[in-house]
Formats: sequence, structure tokens, C-alpha cells
Amino acid sequence: MSSENSSKAAPAASDSATPAEQFSSQPLPLPEPPTDTKATELNVTTGTAVKLDHLGPMVVNRDGTLSRISNWEQMSEIERQNTLRILGKRNQLRMETLKAAEDAKPTSN
Repeated sequence: MSSENSSKAAPAASDSATPAEQFSSQPLPLPEPPTDTKATELNVTTGTAVKLDHLGPMVVNRDGTLSRISNWEQMSEIERQNTLRILGKRNQLRMETLKAAEDAKPTSN
């Protein structure tokens, strides 16, 4: 009897693998970006326009890192307008300060 069991070969791994397992090594493609976005366009003083998405505006921190306002989606329209007004001015001042600090650094040449 043992000769009968040994004569049966186990199915190959590729035969028993499901299609999902066979293609698991390939990454899935990203979805298409939405074409119907409700992005708000903000004209900044440098003459360039910045589009704001549902995540809200970018905040320039004092150390030059960027962050976002965590409760942007919960803000009322008047709160958003006031935040944009204040944040635009503050971001511009911080960028000028960071650029001045960068220019003041001695070069290693």
C-alpha cells in the first residue's frame, strides 16, 4: 500500500495556488486621481496659485517642516477664511525668516 501512496505525486505549488496567490508579487496599480475635486484655489502674494484640497492648507512650522490643520474639515466657512488669512501671512513671514537664516549661514566653499 505504501507504494501506491508514494507513486502519487503531490500537486505542484503553481497548480494549487489561487490566482490571487500567483499575482501577489505584483503591486496593485494606484487608482486614477479624481477629476471632480472640490479644491479651493488660493492666490498668494508671490503670484502663484495654491490649490487646497479637503485636507486643508499647509502650515510652515518654525523649523521649516510642514504640517496640516487637523480639524480643517470640521471648521465652518468663516473659520476657514480667517485661518487662511492668518496662515497665509504667518507662512510668508516664516518662509522669509527661514530664507534669511539660510542666507546668513557661512558656505563651506
